[in-house]
Amino acid sequence: MEAASESGIPLIVLDRPNPNGFYVDGPVLDSAFQSFVGMFPVPIVYGMTIGEYARMVNGEGWLKGKPCNLSIIPVEGYQHNMIVSLAVKPSPNLPDWQSIYLYPSLCLFEGTMISVGRGTDSPFRVIGHPGYLIGSYFFTPKSIPGVAEHPPYENQVCYGQNLSGFAENYLQIDHPFTLIWLIGMHDFFKDSTTFFNPYFDKLAGNDLLRNDIINGKTEKEIRSGWENDLAGFRQIRKKYLLYPE
Repeated sequence: MEAASESGIPLIVLDRPNPNGFYVDGPVLDSAFQSFVGMFPVPIVYGMTIGEYARMVNGEGWLKGKPCNLSIIPVEGYQHNMIVSLAVKPSPNLPDWQSIYLYPSLCLFEGTMISVGRGTDSPFRVIGHPGYLIGSYFFTPKSIPGVAEHPPYENQVCYGQNLSGFAENYLQIDHPFTLIWLIGMHDFFKDSTTFFNPYFDKLAGNDLLRNDIINGKTEKEIRSGWENDLAGFRQIRKKYLLYPE
C-alpha cells in the first residue's frame, strides 16, 4: 500500500474471509512494541477481513506518506459471524480450521519455552514440553522440509495437551481467545526468567501481559486491563466494516 501510494498506482484487494473474523479480543498493540508481527494499534484478534483491515490502515492515516488509492472487491455472501473453513491452508503450520481457530491463543506460546507442535501433524493444536509430565498427551517434533525444519525440541518427546476438542466445541466457549493454558503452563514451571523469551512482548504487542502473568493475575483481571483500549478499537473498526456482524 505504501509503495502503491508513493508510485501513484491504484491498489485493488480481492477480499477473502477471515476464519477468525467473528470476534474481537486481546490487548491492543502499544506502539512502543511495533514490529513486523505487529505494526498497528489493533488487538491480537481484530475481527476484520484483509480488505476491511486495509481500509482501516488507509483511513486512519497509519501508512507512511499519503493514503493509498484503494479499492476492495468484496466477498459475496460473507458475514462476520460465519465459521469459515478455508479451501487452501494459509500456512504450512495452519493446516486445518482447528489450528486456525486456536492460533490466536497458542501463538503466544512461541514467545515461551513451550512447543506448539511444529514438526508434527497437529501444529497449533497441541502444546507441550520435554522432560515434564504436564499432561497425558505426548508428541515428538520432527524436521519436515518446507514446513518445520529443525523445530523446537526436535526428536524429543514432549508432554502436554491436545486442544483440538476445545476448537471443536467452539459453540460452548465464552472466549475463543483465552489465556488459561498460558497462565497454567507458566504457573506450572514457576520460573519466569526462563519461561518467556524476548519474542513474547512482540507477539503480545506490549509488556503488560507478561508482567501480569508473572504477578499472578487471573485471566479476568488481565482482561479488565485491556477493555478500555478494546472498546476504543471497536469504535474505529466499525467505520471500515464491509460485512454484517
